[in-house]
Amino acid sequence: MKNIKFIKNTLALMMAFLVTTSCLDLLDEPLENQIIAGETDYSQSSNMILMLYGAYGELYRSQWETYTLLSVRGDDVTAAGDQFPLIETDEFRYDRNFWMYNSVWLNLYTDLIYWHGAIEEIRKYQQAGANAANAEQYIAEIKVMQGFELLQLARTWGAILIPNSSQPGELFNIELSSFEEVMSHISSLMDEAIPLLPTVHPKDRSDVRGGVTRGTALAVKAMANLELKNYPAVAEATGQIIGSNNYVLEPDYYQLFKIPGKLNSENILEFQYSDFGTPTGTRTTYPFVTYGPASWTPAVPGASTGWGFFAPSPKYVKFMLDRGEQERLQTTVLFTPDGMDEIMSDPQYATLPAWVSNVTPDGDRFNNHPRYNFLSGKHYLPSTQLIPGRFGYGSNKNFTAIRYSEVLLMHAEALVNGASSSVLSADQAVNLVRERVGLGPLSGVTLDDVLNEKYAEFGMESGIRFYDLMRYGRASELNFGGRNFNIDIHRYLPYPLEQENILPQLTKPE
Repeated sequence: MKNIKFIKNTLALMMAFLVTTSCLDLLDEPLENQIIAGETDYSQSSNMILMLYGAYGELYRSQWETYTLLSVRGDDVTAAGDQFPLIETDEFRYDRNFWMYNSVWLNLYTDLIYWHGAIEEIRKYQQAGANAANAEQYIAEIKVMQGFELLQLARTWGAILIPNSSQPGELFNIELSSFEEVMSHISSLMDEAIPLLPTVHPKDRSDVRGGVTRGTALAVKAMANLELKNYPAVAEATGQIIGSNNYVLEPDYYQLFKIPGKLNSENILEFQYSDFGTPTGTRTTYPFVTYGPASWTPAVPGASTGWGFFAPSPKYVKFMLDRGEQERLQTTVLFTPDGMDEIMSDPQYATLPAWVSNVTPDGDRFNNHPRYNFLSGKHYLPSTQLIPGRFGYGSNKNFTAIRYSEVLLMHAEALVNGASSSVLSADQAVNLVRERVGLGPLSGVTLDDVLNEKYAEFGMESGIRFYDLMRYGRASELNFGGRNFNIDIHRYLPYPLEQENILPQLTKPE
């Protein structure tokens, strides 16, 4: 079967439109009661899966600002471009009027409310005689999507509202749930989903290739329990993933984030996109232009530029150089000549390794630009990997959301915090990740070792570094480049002012 978001069947597209239209209205009127679907013949059981297709479509329909905002506050990232409030956010000066806060809030809540509507529709098909096992599996898949995005919301804003239906107006009647309550809710939601999900790797699913599996739910459960510091639960969930033998690390770290890495055995959750192998016509794409160069000389003439809104930090570059990293640094950071000069201006880094260059192994040259000195290599697709005739930056590339290496390092993190495991030791888990990129083994790994390994492994990826620092109160790591971080003030973003004006629960007493 073709990947789900590429369904061309006219009926599927019509159903997706019916389900999507009312939800998109939420962007303008986020609390107006809306119906999720129009008149539907629920006796047509074969159409039930269209609700699942629509759910995945909503997951993959990620706006550019969402993961940019969610990721920008770590010491691996600096904001670039012309969005001054985003730069201010990166430097921990928050403005609740900033349009991006409200947009990301709405993007995530729109998904959550949409998914409740999809679950309600699937229940109606089930009641009308559709296959019950299929219905329960589809609902379990959607619950994992909900858990994943609730995780993003709570990590960003702390106490949040947990929607319980497709009716946005019901948010008025929901009390705020604390950060810890949200994490507990996510863990319970995953427990509901796990027994009902396929046990194979996502790429090996025969029905919805690349879709959610039991491993995805276990990974989300582990993430939530890591935030709760429930380390035995983290070890148990990650141990199940490791013990399934469904996942392996991709030997080529560089290609993992490019076309050869699509539906890779390492990927536990990825958002899927395609050019359908054709030079023109229909395509689905993630907004990688956000991360792309405003000035470059691509190996394939005509390849498009980008906005340059997201840059690795010099601190991260120096951290990686100190570790003797090549493969992960070359993969994660794209250098400009000015970026190389910036690093070399520090006497400790006056001589860079010969492989540090503004020309990638694929022959793309990154030029100087006033917006940035570095760019994200994990969001980069070599121009030589574009389908001939396609020129959009990152076109045909997937967005990686959860990887097996994160599971291994969460497992190690749980063990160094006192959990036990019969699957892998902390040393073994860390060393699997290190061995992949040519680093020697460690023995007697500590929490510092694990967090440093995660810093190296997940630079530029979805805020992982920031969340790690918050979990252990390591605020001083964020005081670089003139920043002044106070964990009691800056851990969470302020609620968007537009939402405070609508939802009285969000208004804090003066």
